[in-house]
Amino acid sequence: MSFPEPNDLPQDHANNEQVAQKEQILKQILTPEARMRLNNIKMVKPELSDLVEQYLIGMATQGKMPGQITDDQLKQILISTQQPKRDFKINRV
Repeated sequence: MSFPEPNDLPQDHANNEQVAQKEQILKQILTPEARMRLNNIKMVKPELSDLVEQYLIGMATQGKMPGQITDDQLKQILISTQQPKRDFKINRV
């Protein structure tokens, strides 16, 4: 059984503080429905969720948020951040 090294504890504590601070900001700028949608997306596509969270926090810290983001506004943000899907057509000879 391994025990955590004493040097690992401050870094883990700082990481926990960053996560808590990020969650607090998201609670302020998202409606409950939008937060629930973002959490659902985090379970399926964590990279997309992280990208949207960084975007929202950046907008909030710059003061460019008009108010709370609703679920419909979050849907529009998600659509704009996703890469367009490519269609491939295979012709068999």
